[in-house]
Amino acid sequence: MLAVFLLEWRESLNTWANYPGLELWKFLNLGIFILVMLKFAGKPLAAALESRRERIQSELAAAQAEKDAALATLAEAESFLARREDDVSNIAAHARQEAEEEKRRLLLAAEAEIQKLKTQSEREVEQANKVARKSLRQFLADRCVQLARESVRQNLRPEDDVRLMNESISSLRRNRA
Repeated sequence: MLAVFLLEWRESLNTWANYPGLELWKFLNLGIFILVMLKFAGKPLAAALESRRERIQSELAAAQAEKDAALATLAEAESFLARREDDVSNIAAHARQEAEEEKRRLLLAAEAEIQKLKTQSEREVEQANKVARKSLRQFLADRCVQLARESVRQNLRPEDDVRLMNESISSLRRNRA
């Protein structure tokens, strides 16, 4: 029975081994070639694969380091953006405060200027008043003298003229003595 089974298995193996496109001898040939290659090129291949594995691991480590650096940069940028919003609000508050201070300073300067102009105008009005009074006094004095002359010319008689001269002369003599 075993013999029959082996015969059948051999026939089925032949059938499979010579199946078109699936010749078993090609796979057997490939297996032998790979075994020979591993025997002769095993150590250099293993060394090349090991160096490639180490290079890939170092590249992965470098990529991880770059990723960590990029994440740190991203965190720093996000922190900067968050601080920027705070900075913008601080700058705006500072600008408002400066504007209020500038407004107060301008108001004080304007009030001081108004007071200065008011004082100056009061002095100018006072000076103009003094000049006007002096001018008015001068005008009144001139007018009084003119009216007195006209009055004296109209009302002075020759005997009054002689009497006035005598009185002036006697007044001068008394003052001299």
